[in-house]
Amino acid sequence: MTFANLTGLTALVTGGSRGIGRATAERLQALGATVIIHGSSETTVESAAKALGCHGVVANLLEAGSAAKLAEEALAAADGRIDILVNNAGITRDGLFVRLSEEAWDEVLTVNVQRVVELSRALLPAMQKHEFGRIINLTSIVAHMGNVGQTNYITSKAAIGGFTKALAKEAARKGVTVNAIAPGFINTDMTAKIPEAIKEGFVKQIPAQRFGEAADIANAVAFLASKEAGYVTGTTLHVNGGMYVG
Repeated sequence: MTFANLTGLTALVTGGSRGIGRATAERLQALGATVIIHGSSETTVESAAKALGCHGVVANLLEAGSAAKLAEEALAAADGRIDILVNNAGITRDGLFVRLSEEAWDEVLTVNVQRVVELSRALLPAMQKHEFGRIINLTSIVAHMGNVGQTNYITSKAAIGGFTKALAKEAARKGVTVNAIAPGFINTDMTAKIPEAIKEGFVKQIPAQRFGEAADIANAVAFLASKEAGYVTGTTLHVNGGMYVG
């Protein structure tokens, strides 16, 4: 038996046009899944969808009704059935708490929490009907360690951890698993902006002595999406090279 054979399953990856989302879409597709990617930039989504040979959906998750639009278009493209939902899309609006604007706080919580809730609510009923589903939420190492200048982001990712546990309890009896992945420091466009001196300081705190790759997260998603992971639910899988153990 081939491990993680996803043939016949359809996956929606939010934020799937670049970075961790793109690597995840590529990995799921390589394992046989039909993949639908989402992104906020029409140009980026079209380019990624063309390269992958998959369907792409453009939606700005800061806009009201965007999750419903995304779910509707994805379900239409998938003949009414999404088996795997990867809630990867997220934003940051970093700054010291006392200086954070209300807008910066609200935007991060809206995209990182509310849209995850709305999208999960929209797609869960069909998963329950077919008695199979995988909801995989991306949280973060900083939701467990804390970090200066990210109170809004950390609050949002900690909320996703709690949401994952609670929804897992409700969905399990219908064959739907709900799990989270907490990446550590991963080589992406975002971390490429970190000054080299600061990056070296982070590496010293990582037992593996390196930043991870997007493929490391994609492999973890592939496991949780597989039929073999059917008895794993309500957990957070830490992928961080040993920087945080918990």
